[in-house]
Amino acid sequence: MKLVKHSGFFIAIAMILFSCNKPGETVETSEAEVAAEAVGKALTIDTNATQIVWRGYKPTGQHFGQIPPIEGNLAVMGNEITGGKFTFDITRLTVEDMEEGTEFHGKLWGHLQSEDFFDAGNHPTATFEITSVEPFAAGDMVSDMDQFETENTPKSATSLSPSNPTHWISGNLTMRGTTKNIKFPATVAMENGVVTAKAGFNIDRTNWGLSYNDEANAVDKAKDQFIYNTVSLELDVKASE
Repeated sequence: MKLVKHSGFFIAIAMILFSCNKPGETVETSEAEVAAEAVGKALTIDTNATQIVWRGYKPTGQHFGQIPPIEGNLAVMGNEITGGKFTFDITRLTVEDMEEGTEFHGKLWGHLQSEDFFDAGNHPTATFEITSVEPFAAGDMVSDMDQFETENTPKSATSLSPSNPTHWISGNLTMRGTTKNIKFPATVAMENGVVTAKAGFNIDRTNWGLSYNDEANAVDKAKDQFIYNTVSLELDVKASE
């Protein structure tokens, strides 16, 4: 898919982590940027074919599920994506590693909705708005870094990233009332008026105030009394007229 830099786009220097974090731990994160001007043809996301999968980690286990999309759009001009925005419903977040209706499922789901994590009562949605799309050039790399090793060490950035990325996508991610600009590799394709995009990357949840059992505050990690700050996200987006 051809990509030409659109005027007004700004390449995020960092992504879903604060710049003080070590390179490769998660995607780069910086302060919010001006959204790209969405010019050209408007496409609507297919909420039935679009999903965001989350996975959280602690030394003694993992939890995973989905955050359903509410609405979204992409703007394209020729073969260029010029902008777009997506909204996801935190109140309908799913936990799929436990049987729905069980005591432990209910406790975890409620905890994720609470002020310890998403604070869904005050911030029921999350949004992502594109600020820049750039080609993934020859020689570009996705790097990994060491994490505290346990039986449930978070997935690496390279294992989550598409095998053949075509673009770098930057945008403002808003959760829990906090907006940070993130940048991640994605595989984007356009065919017969349909745009598809796939991406996988890690974020540091504490950048958005989800700081419960922050691993940075763990006095003795050998006791396994913490939750990894790293959360894995996998995106699968489909949009058409």
